[in-house]
Amino acid sequence: MTDQKRVSSQLNSITLNSSEESVDGDQQILRIQRIAKRLFGVANCLITFGDTVWNAPESNASAEAIEQAFCQSIPAPRNIVVAADTAIDKALHVHPLVHGAPYIRFYAGCPIHNGDNKVVGGISLIDYVPRLFSEEDRNLLVDLAHLVEREIHVRLLSATQLDLERKNKTLRRKSLIDPLIGTWNRGAIMRILTIEAVRCDKMGLPLSLIVADLDHFKKVNDNYGHPAGDAVLVKVASKLRSCIRPQEALGRYGGEEFLIVLPGSSQSTAMAVAERMRLAIASQPELVGETILNLTISAGVASTELFPAATTEDLIS
Repeated sequence: MTDQKRVSSQLNSITLNSSEESVDGDQQILRIQRIAKRLFGVANCLITFGDTVWNAPESNASAEAIEQAFCQSIPAPRNIVVAADTAIDKALHVHPLVHGAPYIRFYAGCPIHNGDNKVVGGISLIDYVPRLFSEEDRNLLVDLAHLVEREIHVRLLSATQLDLERKNKTLRRKSLIDPLIGTWNRGAIMRILTIEAVRCDKMGLPLSLIVADLDHFKKVNDNYGHPAGDAVLVKVASKLRSCIRPQEALGRYGGEEFLIVLPGSSQSTAMAVAERMRLAIASQPELVGETILNLTISAGVASTELFPAATTEDLIS
C-alpha cells in the first residue's frame, strides 16, 4: 500500500468513526485555505492528503473540479514548486488546462509530510493570471504546509486514541462475558449484584435474586458428550434471558448454574419470574442428535423484602 493510499484510508476511518472530530478538523483545514487565499490573493487554495481533497465551501463547484483535476495531474512536489507563469513554464506550458480553458496561469505547490517525513499530500495555489512569488511568499507557503501537517497529525493521533479506546472497551466487555453462552460471567454478575444492592438500598427499593440450576446436566454430558451439553446450555441461557427485563441481569454462576439479579423486584415478582423460567425450560424439549430431552430447572428465590438486613452473600446462601 502506498503512503497516499494508507493515509487516505486513515482519513476515511476518522470520518467513519468520529464524525464530530472530523468536522472540527475539516474546519481547521478550511481556515488555513481561507488564510492562504487572502494572504496570496489567489483564486483558490487546494489541500490534498492521500485521496482526500479539501476545497473551500464558498468556491465555484465546477471550477473546483477543474482545479482539483489540475493539481492531481501534477506529481506531488518533493519540494516547493512555483510556476509564476504556467504559459511559459517548462513543465506546465503543455498542460491542456494551461494552454486551453480555463487557462490556469499560476501554480505554486508545497509538499505535506507525515510523521516519517514522507510526502503524503500537498498544498496548492491556483490563479488565472501570472503572479510574482517572492522568497518571503515561499516561506509563508512552507509555514502553512507545516500548519496543515500539524492539524492532520493531531487528527490521526485522535483517531488512533479513539480506536484504542474502542478496542479496550471491547476487551473489557469480553472479559465480563461468558465465552460459551454469552451471558455475564461469574465475576461480572457478582459485581452487578453488589452495585444493584447498594443502589436499591439507597433508593429504598427491594432487591431480589434467583439461583437456577439445570437438573441432571451431568447425564447430558455423560450420555451425549460435552459439545451437546454446551449446545444445551446455550439454548437454556437464551430461554432464561427471554424471561427477564432489560434492567435485570443474567449470569453464569457455575457450570450449569445461573444467577439472576432483579433490582426493584419484590419477593412475589421474583417468584413469578422464576416460575416463568421453569415453564420456559420444561415446556420446550431440546433435540440432541436424534434424542428429545425433556429438561427441567430447579430455582431458589431470595429478596431483601423478606430479609432486609441480608448481605448479597446471605441472599445467595
